[in-house]
Amino acid sequence: MAFGATILDADGLRLSADERAFFREADPFGFILFARNIESADQVRALCDEMRAAVGREAPITIDQEGGRVQRLRAPQWREWLPPLDLVARAGAGAEEALTLMYRIIADELRALGVDSNCAPMVDLATPETHAFLHNRCYGTDPAEVAARGRAVAEGLLAGGVLPVLKHMPGHGRATLDSHYDLPRVTTPLAELRETDFAPFKALSDLPMGMTGHLIFEAIDPETPATCSPAVMGMIREKMAFEGLIMTDDLSMKALSGSHVANARAALAAGCDLILYCNQPLADRVAIAEAAGTLSAAGQARAERALAARRAPDDVDIPALAAKLDALTGGALHG
Repeated sequence: MAFGATILDADGLRLSADERAFFREADPFGFILFARNIESADQVRALCDEMRAAVGREAPITIDQEGGRVQRLRAPQWREWLPPLDLVARAGAGAEEALTLMYRIIADELRALGVDSNCAPMVDLATPETHAFLHNRCYGTDPAEVAARGRAVAEGLLAGGVLPVLKHMPGHGRATLDSHYDLPRVTTPLAELRETDFAPFKALSDLPMGMTGHLIFEAIDPETPATCSPAVMGMIREKMAFEGLIMTDDLSMKALSGSHVANARAALAAGCDLILYCNQPLADRVAIAEAAGTLSAAGQARAERALAARRAPDDVDIPALAAKLDALTGGALHG
């Protein structure tokens, strides 16, 4: 039987009785955690156990643990990470190694809690115009370097038993607005986009999962945000040859106007596999799950391939990796 075509969240530190019943019925492909879901290691493990028990399987549980502003696990219980662009600057020629080490250590922290996916690598190109909400989350300005650094992030996560989620497809770096609040428009010609912003995503098209971005590419579809655009999603599948499982970015972000339910249907019709829907009342989550239904046959096959990419972590000495990372970056990287 196909999984529900959703990734959903919880209101608090433990599931309510209503959430347990809802998740049992909706059977979402997976779950995502936010800061409000995190108090202690024991509590997060218990919450992950409850989520999986509700659907009766080892559903993937993801999180945004990039470093810098975007990290749900914070000091003093967990390491505090530099923003990726700052880490890259400190590491210089050792940037790829540093990113692999950083994300291997992050994977260790996540797996210890029962979390087995991370919404990274983020291979959006940094430009002088990139909005501040995104800029220091990037890995660089050169497409080939960003692709190599994105590969390093993915390898660190996979080695630690954590599934990477490639974002924000097909490239969010030219956004001059924050898509949490506004809809960015990109006017760059298609030929230039293919050589620059789109190139790192094509280079990483073998990764198991990806996430869309909410922005308009006028050269491809001047009317519809990428998440809901058949033209953009078709390009990701055909020109970028991405065969992994594709989730939307959070459909409740204000870049998308109109009904959340209508947008969910449009995203699935455009070619997304999964609806990511967060930070909304239970009744709204129920409506989205009903609208999304279950994964298509192709989506279910992609979901099963993604889950098959999960593996046991390799056996490493985490303190030794942390010491090596400190040496590469001049210390003071994490606490």
